[in-house]
Amino acid sequence: MTLEDLKIKQLTNQYLVEPGDKMTVIRDLCGMQAQFMTNVMHSLRIRCNDYNEATLKDHLVKNWTIRGTVHVFAEDDLPLFLHCADGKNYRRNEWTDCSWWNQRADWALTPERQAYLSSVILEALEKAPRTREELRRICQEAGMGEQEGNSMFDPWGGGIRELCERGFLNYVVQEKKMFCLSPAFTPMPEEEAGLEMARRYFTNMGPATIHDAMYFFHTTAAQVKKWIDRLPVADYQWEGKTYYAIDNGKQYNRDIPGCLFLAGFDQLMLGYEKKESLYLDPGHMRDIFNLAGIVMPALMLDGKVVGRWKKKERKLRIQLFVPLSPGDRAAVKEKAEALWDDIASLEGLS
Repeated sequence: MTLEDLKIKQLTNQYLVEPGDKMTVIRDLCGMQAQFMTNVMHSLRIRCNDYNEATLKDHLVKNWTIRGTVHVFAEDDLPLFLHCADGKNYRRNEWTDCSWWNQRADWALTPERQAYLSSVILEALEKAPRTREELRRICQEAGMGEQEGNSMFDPWGGGIRELCERGFLNYVVQEKKMFCLSPAFTPMPEEEAGLEMARRYFTNMGPATIHDAMYFFHTTAAQVKKWIDRLPVADYQWEGKTYYAIDNGKQYNRDIPGCLFLAGFDQLMLGYEKKESLYLDPGHMRDIFNLAGIVMPALMLDGKVVGRWKKKERKLRIQLFVPLSPGDRAAVKEKAEALWDDIASLEGLS
């Protein structure tokens, strides 16, 4: 297998060569990482043949999933991503078991107080969705102390994150952080859920290496190998590495797209070990994956990242990593104008 073969298979499977419908795309790619909702919107826009901003949120939810990060995903995949310790903790407002959170030295909530404040939050959300700040104020009015609040509303999640992971809450699918009650569901067994996520990964992000899957799922090589042993994968060789993929019936007889404006936190960047990326030169890795944990929107030409971009209101700014020919600059400009009809200025191409 050649490098071009690998790229066209990955790009096709990720719906960057031939778009698919929104629900198929978001299920196949295991959701979209959602630190910023604008990234989710753009990631779907460049992959979907039915993209409609007015109905984008329909049938979608937002919660912590893969890698312990917030994703937007299909509502009917709640059982897949929130398996709640094999269902034992599903909507269980009891907190005596040890967790990553309550073993921290600065954790200020007793099990009883966490249960009480959780009940306060759930009662408030029965009336309407609420922002984090509104829920914090409601809990303060119900007697929550400052240190308790720092635990319940820890910037990395805290007690409110645990309520999400136990199937009580979801984020509202929007940029502003707001919570709502989750629809009821029956969690899948954890082992079954992991295998299904791996099946989707090797079907729709493959060909991928064991290291790639470890990176995407933030798991061990042993776990990935267990999944591979149970899945109908085919293996491919390139430069001494083994890549695995599950046949999905797609054809790979198209060209690599000439120009792609990838979203921030795009699955094409997050789907594979960043240090072994087929698309990103190691010398520019920190230009896309910065030290603050942000994955910048990448500009790709002919299957290679050549820069990054940022659009604010009607201004599009491009930061190039390499010089471009006049033809390449024209291709980038043409693609930008096809994506956005409101661009008043385009900086960085000269």
